[in-house]
Amino acid sequence: MKKYAICGVSNRALEMFMRPMMNEFSKETGIAAILDSDPYRFKVCKEKFPMLEHVPTYNPEEFEEMIDQTKPDYVIVAGRDDTHVEYILRSLQKQVDVITEKPMVTNAADAYKVMKAEAESEAKVIVTFNYRYSPFHRKIKEMILEGKVGRITSVDLNWYIDTFHGSSYFRRWNRDRNFSGGLSIHKSTHHFDLVNWWLDQKPEEVFAYGSLNYFGPEGELNPRKVPSRYCGTCADQSSCTYYRRWNPRSGTSTVKDDHLLAGVYEEVPYTNYRPDACIYDEEISIEDTYVASVRYEGGSLLSYSINFSSPYEGYRLAINGTKGRIETAEYHEPSRIHFKYPDQTIDYFPLFGAKETIEVVKNPGGHGGGDPILLEDLFLGPDPARNYPIQAGSQAGAYSIAVGEGVWRSVQEKKPINIKGLLFSSGQAIS
Repeated sequence: MKKYAICGVSNRALEMFMRPMMNEFSKETGIAAILDSDPYRFKVCKEKFPMLEHVPTYNPEEFEEMIDQTKPDYVIVAGRDDTHVEYILRSLQKQVDVITEKPMVTNAADAYKVMKAEAESEAKVIVTFNYRYSPFHRKIKEMILEGKVGRITSVDLNWYIDTFHGSSYFRRWNRDRNFSGGLSIHKSTHHFDLVNWWLDQKPEEVFAYGSLNYFGPEGELNPRKVPSRYCGTCADQSSCTYYRRWNPRSGTSTVKDDHLLAGVYEEVPYTNYRPDACIYDEEISIEDTYVASVRYEGGSLLSYSINFSSPYEGYRLAINGTKGRIETAEYHEPSRIHFKYPDQTIDYFPLFGAKETIEVVKNPGGHGGGDPILLEDLFLGPDPARNYPIQAGSQAGAYSIAVGEGVWRSVQEKKPINIKGLLFSSGQAIS
């Protein structure tokens, strides 16, 4: 049995990692320690999982003490994004393997530090990019490896985040770029990694536009310009379109938010944190709309867009190559879609020949069925029946972050951004 220390008692830590470790993977894993800056999170954790009552708890200043006393085989990093880098670097210095939530860190400079520290350590870093593990995304990877599209010339990827999910980022800590790196890093690293993995090429340059269209004090649907409101106590609930869409007048919303332990903040009053801040606050420092073009070292081009206030959740993808084209579209979170929509398939168009429609074998679980397969790889080892690499390391984490930061810098500087220049500005090579 391997021992794990959990750094950051977030809902993702509780539900994505800890619950499966105590259920499906109880023979292979044991939780040796939990660490967080908020002691109330330990109380919530142990009330939720009484079997952890005697697991020792630590604050961030006691990290080395935690490692020395509990001797974990792995550290799982799942706290707020800006805390990741410290725990990853300190784990590598202590020669302990790391499993980290995406994004690995919040900026390219810290990504370089992680790659450098890993190169100098006997330990390794795994980044949990669960989108890779979706059955549709694995099938697309297999089709590319089979040569179905030939040499990939371009990718079109348009992502849509619905009004419930999209607005949630502007209620929570993600709205502060210092904590999240902005949504081109916190969210879009999922998408950039997916394309990087499909192409098996490193991104070279990005040019982007971005703006804040829906949220912040200038949002067109802001009922009143008032600072520092909170949804749970706001006098403008009845005139806030976003609030009314997802919260019935007769009671609290029943819509699931997998980023929170409970649907409303009163049920989990974490210390100095309320996840119901106003989406129109003046302190919002991130964008909600991006379009970007990325050039890759092998000549492939990516056209990408993301919108954080859409009528539905999902994406549209096209991959073009010298031998054919792949198309697919996903409508995500069906409980929040109010219209009929088609089931997802993969359409393959050979450059000369008949179209094929592929009905992919699905599996249950979060992130399109990707989470259970990712967890099996983490806790049982990579699937020996899979004939291609899927588990992501620090380099994959770093390049996804560099594209995301490049998007934001391009928006600010109004010019193309060199990706390797962001990652390797010190001029040092990573062995």
